[in-house]
Amino acid sequence: MVYLSSEITLKKKRPCKVYANDMRVKVDPTGLYTYPDVVVTCGKAQFDDTHLDTLLNPVLIVEIPSDSTEAYDRGRKFEHYRKLGSLVEYVLIAQNRPHIESYRRQADQQWLLRECSELDGTLRLLSIDCDLALAEVYDKVELLEG
Repeated sequence: MVYLSSEITLKKKRPCKVYANDMRVKVDPTGLYTYPDVVVTCGKAQFDDTHLDTLLNPVLIVEIPSDSTEAYDRGRKFEHYRKLGSLVEYVLIAQNRPHIESYRRQADQQWLLRECSELDGTLRLLSIDCDLALAEVYDKVELLEG
């Protein structure tokens, strides 16, 4: 199993906060409530209510799909996420092989895919000014052969 929260290290002067597994996100335009694996917000976090447990303005969402959720995470869920005006980057991390995909919103509202599949590779998360080293993400993960 990939555990990511410790691998996303933000620069100290950056006004961002990382939430892992326990921060619910509401996609206000569609009404979807979901618990992404990792959520990052920069600047002032906006919450749905006074409980401060439902974030409205994520900048980065990271999902680690299982075999049973991969189609939904790539398809319908990402379709919902794209409606979030604050979302700059959506990242999918494979569980059993070194492979990370980053979808970045462009100025024209198109989404640009960047991916890395090499254990010695690094994927730049521009939304939070962070480098994600695959060797660190997949440390102690039992990878599939071939």
